[in-house]
Amino acid sequence: MQANHKAYDFEKSRERMDEILDSSDNNYQESNKIPSIDDLTYTNGYHINCSALFIDLRDSKELATKHQKKVLAKIYRAYISELVALLNGNPNIQQIYIEGDCVWGVFNTEIKSQIDSVFQTACEANSLIQTLNIKLKKKSYTQLKVGIGLHYGQALVIKAGYKGSAINEVTWIGELIGKTAKYCNDANKGWRKTIILSDIFYANLNDYNQSLCQKVHNTDYYEGNLINAYMNKWVQDNG
Repeated sequence: MQANHKAYDFEKSRERMDEILDSSDNNYQESNKIPSIDDLTYTNGYHINCSALFIDLRDSKELATKHQKKVLAKIYRAYISELVALLNGNPNIQQIYIEGDCVWGVFNTEIKSQIDSVFQTACEANSLIQTLNIKLKKKSYTQLKVGIGLHYGQALVIKAGYKGSAINEVTWIGELIGKTAKYCNDANKGWRKTIILSDIFYANLNDYNQSLCQKVHNTDYYEGNLINAYMNKWVQDNG
């Protein structure tokens, strides 16, 4: 959120607290479709059934010690810009966020084919990182390693910020975001493969996409080193 300095008023602050805390608990609607930002106020919210996709770097602290800041900035810009472009290319995308090394998005998935499309975007993200790594290698830059998490579930979406200042953000709360972040954090560590998807996300995939994934015993997820065939051809031809 971009700041725009305004003197802090303690009395107004207490009034805003009361306005928020005294608002009705009935202002939260159930929906299978992510609302327009224009439908969100500082006193309402929506319980949404939708999907999330997280992509996060592994060993980013080590990466920061291997390059000068200017080189590191170029690596991060290439990584972030193209992941954002990829997520934004999915017709079901609604919100994209950049948090440190993590790029993540939430998607409308009212029907199963939309969940398959999010799955495809995850596979493309893995191939995108492999593509970027070929270009990084040619410049003798450190190659990237990521974990990718997928989940379908419920989240509470609200508008949060400083009322009257135009400083606000669409904020996601609940199981969907927490679990997707956890799957992403577990992915591509130790014996785990690059992409982890929850049992419920897997259950809504078509038969072919399910055949690409393997169940991880004693967990609530599946995994796979999944790629996009078209993008992978370029990787194979240029690696």
